[in-house]
Amino acid sequence: MKKLEDKRSLRISGMLKLALTVATCLVLCSVLLLPSSNIFNRRHKSDHTATEGSNEQPREKPLGGRLLATGFDDKSCLSRYHQSSLRKPSPYKPSRYLVSRLRSYEMLHKRCGPGTNAYKRATERLGHNEVRSSGADECRYVVWTPKFGLGNRILSLVSVFLYALMTDRVMLVDQRSDITDLFCEPFPNTSWLLPLDFPLTDQIDSFDREHSQCYGTMLKSHAINSTTIPSHLYIDIFHDSRDHDKMFFCEKNQAFLGSVPWLVVKSNLYYVPSLWLIPNFQPKLKKLFPETDTVFHHLSQYLFHPTNQVWGMVTRSYNAYLSRADEILGIQVRVFGTPAGYFKHVMDQILACTQGQKLLPELGTPESQVTTNTSETSKVKAVLVTSLHPEYSDSLKNMFWERPSSTGEIIEVYQPSGEQVQQTDTKLHDQKALAEIYLLSLTDKLVTSTRSTFGYVAQGLGGIRPWILYEPRNSKVPNPPCVKAMSMEPCSLKAPLSLCQTETIKVTPFVKYCEDRITGIKLVDEF
Repeated sequence: MKKLEDKRSLRISGMLKLALTVATCLVLCSVLLLPSSNIFNRRHKSDHTATEGSNEQPREKPLGGRLLATGFDDKSCLSRYHQSSLRKPSPYKPSRYLVSRLRSYEMLHKRCGPGTNAYKRATERLGHNEVRSSGADECRYVVWTPKFGLGNRILSLVSVFLYALMTDRVMLVDQRSDITDLFCEPFPNTSWLLPLDFPLTDQIDSFDREHSQCYGTMLKSHAINSTTIPSHLYIDIFHDSRDHDKMFFCEKNQAFLGSVPWLVVKSNLYYVPSLWLIPNFQPKLKKLFPETDTVFHHLSQYLFHPTNQVWGMVTRSYNAYLSRADEILGIQVRVFGTPAGYFKHVMDQILACTQGQKLLPELGTPESQVTTNTSETSKVKAVLVTSLHPEYSDSLKNMFWERPSSTGEIIEVYQPSGEQVQQTDTKLHDQKALAEIYLLSLTDKLVTSTRSTFGYVAQGLGGIRPWILYEPRNSKVPNPPCVKAMSMEPCSLKAPLSLCQTETIKVTPFVKYCEDRITGIKLVDEF
């Protein structure tokens, strides 16, 4: 009997051991089957590449946190929700007030935008070119028109949108350029495109400082008075604007402009800092952007979503050349002056900056390669170079191909295109340029050229404080070759500062003169 009980005990014990073994195996298998992204928190992996036609619906975590509205068709604009698959999470979170104001703006745009009764009534008044004695309009508008290159256009467009947000205007963009080939619609259930049958379309191209509706010219000739309100005005904001044009940024002038139904703006500048220097704008701006140097970062991520064609260029390049790297360094090279091209002193300056700041390793000796243990996995650093001239990336590529790095890192150099000359308003050229801007914004560290709007846009989109290459003088490498930017905000080159702002800027700690342009100003996060 005792033997029988012992056998039963042994059998039960064996069954328990077997059950424990099976349970352990099941737990291990479930862990191994978890997505790798839950086990390894690493951004640059081959399993974290972007897909052009992904069926995923990542609407729970759209790019920019709470910035983006819902209600869009993912497939019509893949970049709107799929950028988060490439970007590391931004440490800069939008304020609740900014999110609230964006939702309010979207409702305003839907109520007053193209195709609405309000828009029809507003344009009918324009068609008759009437001068009104009252400023009580249902909807007011600001029209953006493209000027200069792609970088300038993006910077001025963000500036116009911030002005619209501050003054409760509806922003419409002139669609006669290639904007529809570059960006998706940013606002849900409406359009930001100025209709082609807009009554002033034939006049917009003729708007300049000599035009009778130019605000600066009207101020100069004393044609502005408080009793009659024009139905529209042209606003001129350029690097060489006249003193009367700069009076747009004076507080008392804004009080008058608030009653004008239509403003048409032409600009080649990022004039956001000048808006911060309008005293009665500051309280609202501080609520919108508690971190002062995040204006462009938040608004560009809200406004700009590349079309599927451009996004395809971005994702194909990223997947093929950048996604497997442990770290990505971006180098944006712009050579100003005539002739432009490859110069040895510029190449020497790039190396002095990147190696001096430990962004790129020094070259090792030929003997060091022999001692390298090929069985060990070396760290891979991808270097993304953007330039009109491919010689800069070729030089870097040859350097790290012919000799090993002193750190043992594998340096892979990639340049998407080398167009030789800028071709603004050429569809494919602008699409390639936009794709390269977005690729630069995805890098971990960034080096940009002095006073380059191309670099400004990339750093702002990516939330990156870059190293800025100083402009060489007399074909010599500057000492130091580069400087770390004070903030990720773009510089307002040749800022349109009015006489009314000369005292304000002295007591405004969050507006500083730029590192790379003594006539420029930029926002920094200092209160």
